[in-house]
Amino acid sequence: MRYGTKDVLHGVDFEVRTGELVALLGPNGAGKSTTIEILEGFRARSGGEVEVLGTDPAQGDETWRAGLGIVLQSWRDHAKWRVRELLAHLGRYYPDPFDTDELLELVGLTGQQGQRAGTLSGGQRRRLDVAIGIVGRPRLLFLDEPTAGFDPQARREFHELVHRLVDVENTTVLLTTHDLAEAEKLADRILILAQGRILADGSAVELARTVAGKAEIRWTRGGKHFVHTADEVEDYVRELLAEPGEPVRDLEVRRTSLEDTYMAMVHRTEGS
Repeated sequence: MRYGTKDVLHGVDFEVRTGELVALLGPNGAGKSTTIEILEGFRARSGGEVEVLGTDPAQGDETWRAGLGIVLQSWRDHAKWRVRELLAHLGRYYPDPFDTDELLELVGLTGQQGQRAGTLSGGQRRRLDVAIGIVGRPRLLFLDEPTAGFDPQARREFHELVHRLVDVENTTVLLTTHDLAEAEKLADRILILAQGRILADGSAVELARTVAGKAEIRWTRGGKHFVHTADEVEDYVRELLAEPGEPVRDLEVRRTSLEDTYMAMVHRTEGS
C-alpha cells in the first residue's frame, strides 16, 4: 500500500487458516488498520494479491460481505433500540443469520434482551457489539481492540465468548490489540507488524524462542528462597531436583514473555 511516494505496507505476506484466532500486533503507525481495511474491502490496495474467503476483497459482492463480521473499537449507535429487536432486525439483512434466541444466549445477553442498548453496562454493550458483528453467522470475524476500557471481569467474560465462537462455531478471527497479555491468552498465532512489514509469525512460545534471553527459575528449599537464570532450563531443573537434601518447593520457571519478545523485535527494527 502506497500513499503518494510513501510505502505504508510492503512485502506483507501471511495466511490465516479456517478456525484460527490470529492476533495482529504492532506499534501505532505500523500499518495494522490499513491491512485490516484492505482485507475487509474498505480500502483499495496499491499492488500485490489478497484473497479473503476465496475472493479478492476489491471485487467482493454482497454475498461475500455477508461472510464477514466486523467489531470496531467503539460503536454507540442504536441506543434507543431494545436488544432483541435490534438483533432480529439486523438479522433480516443476511441469508443465514443466527436465530435471535440462540445469539442472545451465545453472547450472554438473554437477561438483557428487553433493555434499550443505551442502558447497558460497558461489558454488556461490548457483547452487543459482538452480537451485531456475528448476527449474520460470519465465517471470518475482525475484532479491533475489543476489550479497550474493560474491567478484569468484563475482559474475562469477553475472552470466554471469543473462545466459544472459535471452538463451537468454528469462526475464524483476526484480532488487533495493544493488550499483549490478551493476545498471548487468546491467539493461536501472533503476527507482529512494524514499519509496514511482518516481523514475526508464530505462537507466543515460538516467538519467544527467537529472542535471546535467559529463563528465570525460582524455588524454595529449607525455608529459603532462591532465584537463578539459565539458558538450558530443563537441564538445570533436572539437576536441581536431583540434589540431595531438603525437597524443592514452589518451583516456578518464568520464560521470556510476549511483551519482552514484542519489544525486542520492534526496537530492533526501529534501530535498523
